[in-house]
Amino acid sequence: MVSAHIQNKLALLPDQPGCYLMKDKQGTIIYVGKAKILKNRVRSYFTGAHDIKTQRLVQEIEDFEYIVTSSDVEALLLEINLIKKHDPRFNIRLKDDKTYPFIKITNERHPRLIITRQVKKDKGKYFGPYPNVYAANEVKKILDRLYPLRKCTTLPNKVCLYYHLGQCLAPCVFEVNQDTYKKNVR
Repeated sequence: MVSAHIQNKLALLPDQPGCYLMKDKQGTIIYVGKAKILKNRVRSYFTGAHDIKTQRLVQEIEDFEYIVTSSDVEALLLEINLIKKHDPRFNIRLKDDKTYPFIKITNERHPRLIITRQVKKDKGKYFGPYPNVYAANEVKKILDRLYPLRKCTTLPNKVCLYYHLGQCLAPCVFEVNQDTYKKNVR
């Protein structure tokens, strides 16, 4: 049976994309989801038949909040960040960082831009998550053209094609001032 409190909140849900945060009786966020249309998605939890996991979730929901976004993609990115922030116990799929890619500036003498699915505490700078690898690759391509950071994992003994294209400073051959690298990283 749905409480009067939840029924009143369901009546106020907008016809817009966004994220919703389901809470238990202690006010702890137990599930975070996204929706193209918040009104339809959130209401669906309280009507119809569900699998066992969803039935357990619905039994524990005492309240919910929602955040309206301007698009489905924004809702997806917000959902990922909210799951990482709140670590809700009913969200299983997105708890690790292996699903969505990040762009990382490595913490090396001559930093590199790389795409990774693992966020480590290695003093690198991580940007993302991106909704898919294609989006991350496109952003990285633009950044590679704008900022000539090195591309090689190990420094070769001669300049590469990226140097000739103006996309690398060739620290493998030339002495590159650390201030130049710091400026590009910044």
